Amino acid sequence: MSNITIIPARPQRTNQQQSEAEKPKLRVAAYCRVSTDSDEQATSYETQVTHYTEYITGNPEWSFAGVYADDGISGTNTKKREEFNRMIADCMEGKIDMIITKSISRFARNTLDCLKYIRQLKERNIPVFFEKENINTLDAKGEVLLTIMASLAQQESQSLSQNVKLGLQFRYQRGEVQVNHSRFLGYTKDENGRLVIDPEQAEVVRRIYREYLDGYSSDKIAAGLERDGILTGAGNPHWHTSTIAKILRNEKYMGDALLQKTYTVDYLSKKRIKNNGIMPQYYVENDHEAIIPKEIFMRVQDELVRRRLVKVSPNGRKHGFSSNHVFSQMIVCGECGELFRRVHWNNHGCRSIVWRCVSRLQPAGVICHARTVNEEVLKNVVVQAFNEMLGSRSTYQKRLRDNLARVLCGYEDEQALEIDKRLAELQQELINHASRKEDYNDIADEIFRLREMKQKNFTDTAVRDEQVKRINELNEFIEQQDSELTEFDESLARRWIKEIIVWDDRFSVELKSGVMVEIMV
Repeated sequence: MSNITIIPARPQRTNQQQSEAEKPKLRVAAYCRVSTDSDEQATSYETQVTHYTEYITGNPEWSFAGVYADDGISGTNTKKREEFNRMIADCMEGKIDMIITKSISRFARNTLDCLKYIRQLKERNIPVFFEKENINTLDAKGEVLLTIMASLAQQESQSLSQNVKLGLQFRYQRGEVQVNHSRFLGYTKDENGRLVIDPEQAEVVRRIYREYLDGYSSDKIAAGLERDGILTGAGNPHWHTSTIAKILRNEKYMGDALLQKTYTVDYLSKKRIKNNGIMPQYYVENDHEAIIPKEIFMRVQDELVRRRLVKVSPNGRKHGFSSNHVFSQMIVCGECGELFRRVHWNNHGCRSIVWRCVSRLQPAGVICHARTVNEEVLKNVVVQAFNEMLGSRSTYQKRLRDNLARVLCGYEDEQALEIDKRLAELQQELINHASRKEDYNDIADEIFRLREMKQKNFTDTAVRDEQVKRINELNEFIEQQDSELTEFDESLARRWIKEIIVWDDRFSVELKSGVMVEIMV
């Protein structure tokens, strides 16, 4: 049988049983506040301070712990109420046993704040006594008050959230754009709150777009910016690829603004998620001065999509985008159509960098006999190709003019003005249907279809303009270059060369302008 020891209860003396000599005095503080700094309210302020000083000192069971008073401060927020915050800090440090105030509205007009601090004080067994309501937060009546206040706090938060949402919706419908410019690279705000270009930062944005279209990856762009000591919009010297991606995708750089990209799903947690069509969005065109022309921006969007796509070679191999080297995905096998890959060779102690067909590196049923090409040979081929064009200026300039004529002749106008007109009509129909609470799904589908058509029109125009630009730039280069190139220029290769096809007896260098140059070996 187990041994059981009974520990008897020890009689406890309540506060009522304590003698007056043993009972410590409560350290009582008062809090008072007036809403404005007018003369009338100033008199009320002085009256409250005098009243509580006399009220506390007149109770023999209380010890005067001071009066904390905020003069001319709003009660909707506690951040600027220095005396209130000092009082709470003194409570947390054990300097105050009880707080007296005139009413709940004097303590805090914001229900959330009031509830927060009452519960915080209650954990320290510090009551708040509201004279007007005759409520002590530690008694039973106070518990009921806290329950009611909790409900009111939630209702207040919900009401505030709804008001904010309505305010945002009205601003969105009016096309009012609000942007936090403090971390927005390329822009600042004028005295009227409008976005204006920061010239120095704008040049960084242009550089990012230019280098991306020249074939550089986000990694290489970020590395170059760090190497040059350029700071991000937030003033950070370290660039992330995600930062580069956001800049490349931000429509505000072409002067437009897409509103309500995210929305709040829970007014209590304030959680925001990406808007994928659950809430309406508002697209404001030409809201502010653009840093990047629309055609350039659309070219970048097209390039972003192109790089995400997996390239499939004629042999069925999949290749993701790479820009690790200027020749990456540029060297093509003339025999099997596969890409060449950069390889570091060590042949009997002789180190070199060569390019080989992937079919030879990774045999997969395709027999290829393409030769291995030293990287220095490829660089020399590029130099020879440019010098060939410089040596036969008239011939290649005529080819460029012919290419330019074909590009301009093949372009068909998508009637952008008619699309814009129809979109404006549909927008009004959408507003009318929504106001009458009628179904507008068909209208929304038509708007999406027309916007896609408009974007495709922009993209096609951008592609055409890019071809025209490449042709004109190359023509200008040929015309103005006085002497032949003596060394390989990576920037020229990235800007103008589309691909180099490797044959047994020659290299076919195809430029982005549509010109082909044959280099014999």
